[in-house]
Amino acid sequence: MNNLLEFLTVDEVSEILKIHWQTTLTYIKTGKIKAVKIGKGYRIAKADLLEFINKNQVKIKRKEK
Repeated sequence: MNNLLEFLTVDEVSEILKIHWQTTLTYIKTGKIKAVKIGKGYRIAKADLLEFINKNQVKIKRKEK
């Protein structure tokens, strides 16, 4: 199956990001991470997780000597 069409559970995303599952749910409910609701649970496309990660990268400025 194409990687972009693969879905992850809230627990799987939480494990990847090393955050609490409730934080992942908050991100979904506030629109920070795109998800689809299937039954009582949410599924996150791998492509949407990568988009979230790319949008939240931090650029560190180095001091020049």
